[in-house]
Amino acid sequence: MSKINWNFKNTYFNLPKSFKEDINPVPVKNPDLVMFNESLASELNLNYSTIDKKELSKIFSGNVLPNGSNSIAQAYAGHQFGHFTMLGDGRAVLIGEHTTQTNKKYDIQFKGSGKTAFSRNGDGRAALGPMLREYIISEAMNGLNIPTTRSLAVIKTGEDIQRETALQGAILTRVASSHIRVGTFQYIAARQKEDELKILLDYTIDRHYPEIKDSKNQALNLLNLLIERQCDLVVNWMRVGFIHGVMNTDNMTISGETIDYGPCAFMDTYDPKTVFSSIDQMGRYAYCNQPIITKWNLARFAECLVPLIDKNQDKAVKIATETINSFEKKYEEKWMKMMRDKLGLFGSDHKDKFLILDLLTWMHEKKVDYTNTFCNLMDLAPKKDNLFDDNGFVNWKKRWVDRLSKNNSSSKKSLEIMKKNNPLVIPRNHKVEEALEAAEKNDLKPITQLLEILKDPYTQKEDTPNYQIPSRSDEKYQTFCGT
Repeated sequence: MSKINWNFKNTYFNLPKSFKEDINPVPVKNPDLVMFNESLASELNLNYSTIDKKELSKIFSGNVLPNGSNSIAQAYAGHQFGHFTMLGDGRAVLIGEHTTQTNKKYDIQFKGSGKTAFSRNGDGRAALGPMLREYIISEAMNGLNIPTTRSLAVIKTGEDIQRETALQGAILTRVASSHIRVGTFQYIAARQKEDELKILLDYTIDRHYPEIKDSKNQALNLLNLLIERQCDLVVNWMRVGFIHGVMNTDNMTISGETIDYGPCAFMDTYDPKTVFSSIDQMGRYAYCNQPIITKWNLARFAECLVPLIDKNQDKAVKIATETINSFEKKYEEKWMKMMRDKLGLFGSDHKDKFLILDLLTWMHEKKVDYTNTFCNLMDLAPKKDNLFDDNGFVNWKKRWVDRLSKNNSSSKKSLEIMKKNNPLVIPRNHKVEEALEAAEKNDLKPITQLLEILKDPYTQKEDTPNYQIPSRSDEKYQTFCGT
């Protein structure tokens, strides 16, 4: 296996025992490679050219572990729908940290690899459909230029797992800058051992934010940096109509990457209250609530850092509270810039917010497709839609054109910035379901075609119009977490 070029330097493995469980993936009966991400493998400087499918299947099932790996299940906690729970990797094993030729470090994790100490009566396994969904959506997010974990491979295990019915078992190989979460800090903080909390803080800074290593207040600086990262991330989600579906604190990474693609989906018809997840019956994680929940999660992170912000608890709480309260202003500024970019607006005008909100209101009232509205403004919509002949839109468009005329830039530059920020295609829910259904029957053509179009969602291609048309039944569309 030396030919593969794995370069494992497993720093998390060396942290205190309380941070993890040392464990190997549970072997599977008959591993069979379904998907392999060659472009990602290339980015990781991995070479599989001399290895056949059978051997790859053994590697990505965990039946054969790479040289240099030290597999662990990570401990973490989390607020799940607002309720605090001690958690951990219940169906995932981190096999190691791979370092590329450019000295970038990536976690290599098997998801669906069997029971761990944190399984909480679960079977530790995953079904083929949800693992392929994560593969599709994470690659789509990468194509959309949104920070994300990636998927290197999916294998079928040759074993059925029991959910509502018997389903084909599968394991996904997830690649991440790290799997350190807000929930990781919550787990250590709950143990009330400040020395362990400081170890985690130092480790996180070394791994992700070395620029603040020598700062006077590392904990406060880390909090500020994460506020910035999460603001940027969620603004990007809002930009493309992405709904995460399960924004628990254990699903917020310290790196600022999107993680866990269980019940996620993309919005077609614009409705701020859109929820797809079957378990989110109260709409806690609806599209419009994503910024609110982001702040709430960050507040939980700040609570963990209080002992490290200042030795005087009252002073530390005051500082942390003031810092968290900066979120709204930062988010508002970033959201406004994002919306201006989507509309090709340069500079600022005091009427911009009204212009933006009026468009969103019209879209909501008329039940218009979110993505295709901006495609229409760029003259790149899939087909003529009579909704855009509506007087409300026509009048709004006149105001928009008038605002464009005030740009200190050419119409060409306006269109350029719009094209960079408005995808022509997103993973339409019905297209994802079609691809998953076909893959379950061993037909990989639809998923391969979908992945190809999602690689470059901002560029018009011959097949683009086929992937721009929304489903008519999205009001009833539901997603499931797969556990």
